[in-house]
Amino acid sequence: MKTSKEQIIDFLTAVVGKGNVITEQEVLVESSLDRFRRYEKYHGRQSDFMPSCVCKVHSAEEVSEILKYANENLIPVIPRTGESATEGGLEVVVENTIVLDGSEMNEIIEINEENMLATVACGVPLEVLENKLREKGYTTGHSPQSKPLAQFGGLVATRSIGQFSTLYGGIEDMVVGLEAVFPSGDICKIKNVPRRAAGPDIRHIIIGNEGAVCFITEVTVKIFKYHPENNQFMGFLLDDMRLGFSILREVMVEGYKPSVARLYDEEDGEYHFSHFADGRCVLIFVAEGNKHLAKATADGIREILVKYSELEEVNPKLIENWFNHLNWDPQSLIEERKETLETNNICHTTEVSGNWDVICDIFEAGKKRIKEKFPDVTLMGGHSSHSYLNGTNMYFVYFYNVECPVDEELKKYHLAIKEILVEETLKRGGSMCHHHGVGKHRSYWIKDEYQSSYYMLENLIESFDPNNIMNPGTILGKK
Repeated sequence: MKTSKEQIIDFLTAVVGKGNVITEQEVLVESSLDRFRRYEKYHGRQSDFMPSCVCKVHSAEEVSEILKYANENLIPVIPRTGESATEGGLEVVVENTIVLDGSEMNEIIEINEENMLATVACGVPLEVLENKLREKGYTTGHSPQSKPLAQFGGLVATRSIGQFSTLYGGIEDMVVGLEAVFPSGDICKIKNVPRRAAGPDIRHIIIGNEGAVCFITEVTVKIFKYHPENNQFMGFLLDDMRLGFSILREVMVEGYKPSVARLYDEEDGEYHFSHFADGRCVLIFVAEGNKHLAKATADGIREILVKYSELEEVNPKLIENWFNHLNWDPQSLIEERKETLETNNICHTTEVSGNWDVICDIFEAGKKRIKEKFPDVTLMGGHSSHSYLNGTNMYFVYFYNVECPVDEELKKYHLAIKEILVEETLKRGGSMCHHHGVGKHRSYWIKDEYQSSYYMLENLIESFDPNNIMNPGTILGKK
């Protein structure tokens, strides 16, 4: 017999208390969509399905009791912390879904300076931990654009990456240990050790699971010494993205680890750096860390760059100023909403990755097709912001005027543009998502992304969540 909304709310109230089970219509509407469908959200639209409630949890034990009940009664659950998701991962697609909110699990459990570790509950905002660490002379090294908004559960669940990743790595390189709760109610804790070879690395069952496998309750990350006084900033103008990719590759292959290594095409460059880009591509490097390492990194990169007469150096102060204003905050979101409603012009992004021999082809093909097919696009550009020994990412940025009814925007523009970028990436062997996750709206292409290894992904998720209660529709799509 199907469990009613009233029964669900009664059970949750018994576990967490009445004040932690939120059923106000305004909250439910706001919780039915995330930033993927924000144009509709800005216009007061909601998902076709409302959550039964938003339930705030405060311990792994509460999460365990709720997930076990949900699993036994086939009730869908969406894990949530900071609410900064961009790919539909928080969108409600099944009736009577519980939005399980861990944002009040916000204790910084330990900062261990000897072992260079910080352990936090899932609802700790990244910026809160980062500020506390910086007071002590340390940093997480993790700085996504959403840093003032994002919380640790969501950062780990989406396999996030920060703007200093070329030095510090993505979240998967920072996580040491984890605690998570599975649909069975089992609370599993992975201990904190520097490395082990005792079977597969089970951290990666949890990292990047997007709430489709488990609910993350605790995270331990590495911390690093913080030396902002040693930062060195370099910026250059150039006319050719292919040359820019070649320079990025050379810096990576030579083994240098700048915290920032970025290449903007002329359109995205003009958007971010109109005061000096002059319609050209922009190449940026930042070296940081111990004074000897920062200097050696900057000197080594300059030794490479001096060979290219095509580069025009800009004042480092311009790059430093940009560096100091990288992150969004709640006010930025308010301003974005206001501007979108006033202009009917909206910005979206799609981030992909590819090896060095294909990344420029992916960029050029995607940009060309979109400009040809969508005359309403007012900006179509992008930047590379996360580079590796074997390749880099491409973060496509596109603005378009919405010339259709609100409920048609998703299919006419957003998904149609994303489809082109995914198609051009996959046909060249790249990955269709570099760091935002699959969510519900890139799940259409998940089999093409994984190809023969889809067998492993499908069986992994289904083995932990055989009843498909965990964030249904995410990663594997609708069943």
